[in-house]
Amino acid sequence: MSTTTLTRSTLALSTLAAAALIAAASVATAQTSDPAMKPAMEKCYGVSLAHQNDCKAGEGTTCAGSSTHDYQGTSFKLVPKGTCTSITTPKGKGSLTPMGR
Repeated sequence: MSTTTLTRSTLALSTLAAAALIAAASVATAQTSDPAMKPAMEKCYGVSLAHQNDCKAGEGTTCAGSSTHDYQGTSFKLVPKGTCTSITTPKGKGSLTPMGR
């Protein structure tokens, strides 16, 4: 076998190996951005800062970003499931249901 043939074979194998690595990386990236892989979330009332709520801000407001004061009890922020009631704010803990503050 000549040096030229050996070099072409080596180059072809290197190209295939690189393509396989790129394909594997693409699959890994697609899997981590899959919505099914995202953690479960829950609504946590009374933990968002003014204008940083995800939705539902009580009377006279519309939706996301419409809370009027920090830790408004009628507005919620989406947080990882199981963490809401352990979140502590200057006005108390988060709640899974709307509260009057």
